[in-house]
Amino acid sequence: MGFIGSSLLRDTITMILAGGQGERLSPLTSVRTKPSVPFGGKYRIIDFTLSNCLNSGLRKIYVLTQYKSDSLNRHLYQAWNIFNPDLGEYIYSIPPQFKTSNNWYTGTANAIEQNMNLLMVNKHDNVLMLSGDHIYKMDYLKMLQYHTEKNADLSISSIYFPNHQSHRFGFLGIDENYKVHSFVEKPKNPPEAPDKPGQSLVNMGIYVFKTKKLIQVLKQITAEKIENLDFGKHVIPYMIKEGFEVYSYPFEDENKQGTPYWRDIGTINSYFTASMDLISASPEFNLYDEEWPLRTKQFQFPPAKTLSHEGERVGRVSNSIITDGSIVSGGLVERSILGPNIKVNSYSYIADSILFNNCDIGRHAKIRRTIIDKNVRVPEGTEIGFDVETDKRRFKVTESGIVVIPKDYVFH
Repeated sequence: MGFIGSSLLRDTITMILAGGQGERLSPLTSVRTKPSVPFGGKYRIIDFTLSNCLNSGLRKIYVLTQYKSDSLNRHLYQAWNIFNPDLGEYIYSIPPQFKTSNNWYTGTANAIEQNMNLLMVNKHDNVLMLSGDHIYKMDYLKMLQYHTEKNADLSISSIYFPNHQSHRFGFLGIDENYKVHSFVEKPKNPPEAPDKPGQSLVNMGIYVFKTKKLIQVLKQITAEKIENLDFGKHVIPYMIKEGFEVYSYPFEDENKQGTPYWRDIGTINSYFTASMDLISASPEFNLYDEEWPLRTKQFQFPPAKTLSHEGERVGRVSNSIITDGSIVSGGLVERSILGPNIKVNSYSYIADSILFNNCDIGRHAKIRRTIIDKNVRVPEGTEIGFDVETDKRRFKVTESGIVVIPKDYVFH
């Protein structure tokens, strides 16, 4: 890493926006904020951003929370209470405190504006701004080095997306030196990137600001009394218009699987698709890279196991992820993800499904294309995912037929 890299890390604070409601992920977000939704059996979505920070050497972190944050706060304390304040390391959860107004956080930039005292007190050269609800691997030190080399006021991490998908994001227009000359949020017809036909350059929501410039811009924009102050809608266009040095940083993927991987899993369907990828023969996202460890809370459960009994009661698991404490006792699990402490009883069948912590699947139950949130006991003989109309009378069912059972649901 060297002296320059170490100096950059010391002079950078990280602010993670983790207050999103995630309404399109309901009912998974009915009891928790989107960044604390479980993913991949044992992780929370925010673990991937925080693991990026840890692997990049960043250890001065503020997590800005808001909606239904108790689950996230517990997770941060239990899984991420690893920093040493005596060495200048920390991770702090920062809820709205009504310092500058009587409002909650009303936009991404407003959340930072309400906490400008943290920027001014710490007096770091750079601020790294991240989202707590994306899945990807990235070495932020490389972006900080790029930001310094360009002498940028703002660097925006960007990724190429096919034109037909790019309308969901912010689009960056750049020159041959990657200087940003235009920025449009969710354009109906995104222009092609000049160097990649059929592709558009998409904003990943990862920013590095010079701290002094960010404070200056927020003060100027705040004076205009803009409601719901947002980086994409207001701050970035303002900085481009006013002639600040704004550059695009080409995303360098540490996932190392060929195609760059970055997912905003904002809907049940996208969540389900990203989860099912993890159990494929060659997953797009690699959980097993020892050079890029992914940290989370480690439950004190015994190892997972399967149990077979006399006759046809054979505990079998095929092409699935099963985590600590889970027992498949005489049932069959195919292409599924079992979170911690799951009990699958005899003659039951689970396929293409995701089960969160502490679920109990009764004997002879059949479950297909279903997400079951925590602490649910499925009674003996129950069938879910086979009759759409029956499922719709009890649960949320997406257009593609994925059934979602909320946390603590009790069958009657």
